[in-house]
Amino acid sequence: MSELQHPQERMDDLCMGGRHIIQRMDMFCFSMDAVLLAHFPTLTGRECVLDLGTGTGIIPLLIADRTAAVTAVELDPVQAELAVRNAALNGLTEKITVREGDYRDPSALFSCGAYDLVFANPPYRPVGRGALSMGGRAAARHEITATLADVVRAAAYALRHGGRLAMVHLPERLGEIIPALHAAGLAMKRLRMVQPRMDKAPNLMLIEAVKGAALTGMRHEPALIVRDAQGQYTEEIRVIYGGRI
Repeated sequence: MSELQHPQERMDDLCMGGRHIIQRMDMFCFSMDAVLLAHFPTLTGRECVLDLGTGTGIIPLLIADRTAAVTAVELDPVQAELAVRNAALNGLTEKITVREGDYRDPSALFSCGAYDLVFANPPYRPVGRGALSMGGRAAARHEITATLADVVRAAAYALRHGGRLAMVHLPERLGEIIPALHAAGLAMKRLRMVQPRMDKAPNLMLIEAVKGAALTGMRHEPALIVRDAQGQYTEEIRVIYGGRI
């Protein structure tokens, strides 16, 4: 189960207690946005968590030690099978449950109001914006299989009252995200921009929204800077990666 089974597979070290992940080089592989998202919300170890569009299961692997249980949903059968193998590879099959399916039909995959926290690293761009890649990479980057509204509706269905949605997205879509959250009964409570350097505009943002909360009281946190003036990773990024970057 733990061995590579396809010529395009590779195994990467997650630099956290010997944990590894198998990915397909001919499909979408995780990047820094997933790692930043996994470290954004506060976790107590008691949360039941849902990961929408888990890919090969990167976020569940990163948060497993800080949660009670994780349900990981993935539409693509190849990625879903890799997520299952990655949970087994790291001895986490009792904590991580992978379900293959389309979260646009949430009742087929998970229970209503059953989760304390939902993670979403959705496709960033509507079809028609930006260069469209092919296959799994296209679905990961463009809203081919799920729109922003689909993601928010699925999260709202899954969350209990007072539960949280943690999402990473593009700053340019903030004006669309806020009304989509409101329409689903979610209120944005935390916003943190991510800048590649201090002198560069943000290229990502981290959002935390709460189901059933008042629309007032959002906290706009200081920007997360990825690299310093010399082009080296900042201390905060190094801490997030466990000092292994």
